[in-house]
Amino acid sequence: QVQLVESGGGSVQAGGSLKLSCAASGAIFVRCGMGWYRQTPGKERELVSMISHFGSTKYGDSVKGRFTISQTDDKNTLYLQMNSLQTEDTAVYYCGAAHHLMCPSISDLKPNYWGQGTQVTVSS
Repeated sequence: QVQLVESGGGSVQAGGSLKLSCAASGAIFVRCGMGWYRQTPGKERELVSMISHFGSTKYGDSVKGRFTISQTDDKNTLYLQMNSLQTEDTAVYYCGAAHHLMCPSISDLKPNYWGQGTQVTVSS
């Protein structure tokens, strides 16, 4: 089984920063990549950022230039550095992992395992 445990969420004022962490354990097939998605009530879960096993990255348009995804060398810990936070960034942030027999390209990479989520609240 794949287990993902997020930490680092909380409350911050607009313009501030937060860093999320996700600890991954377990393996099924190949861990092709990991990433962050977020969700607000009544909306679909949306991409924040993904990083492949080889370090390729992609970002949602609304966070480009403000958020940075990274991972440890052993690929077991994922981070999301969030700077210049805006009230629109308020959401539950989910860590996800993509495990497949064969890894797709970063453009097609999506998680199929999820953590429990961590709340990020940005106030004005």
